[in-house]
Amino acid sequence: MKKRDPLKGTGKKPKGSKRRLYTDENPKDTVRIKFATMKDARATVRKVKRVRKSYARKIQILTVGEQRARVMGKKTVASIFKAGKASLRRANNAKKNKTKKTRPKTRKSRR
Repeated sequence: MKKRDPLKGTGKKPKGSKRRLYTDENPKDTVRIKFATMKDARATVRKVKRVRKSYARKIQILTVGEQRARVMGKKTVASIFKAGKASLRRANNAKKNKTKKTRPKTRKSRR
């Protein structure tokens, strides 16, 4: 009897399954990226900035776009993704600094 493919992602490919590595286990969670033209790249960066994902996930998405564009020889498109990552980093660092300023200072205990 052949084992059925699991519905949820388990991180493993079932033996005998035709499924390949890097299949999309949860397509609802996917953020689609386009990098054919500069206009597509700008639209993708805008979309990634407004999507509700963690900071690390957003950086990861933009890195994928940048790497794919660079491999295809589209340096200007890759630079758009790189600038988008820099913008996200600046915003994240500003948020971190704001949190540090508003956090109450605690005394260091002596031992």
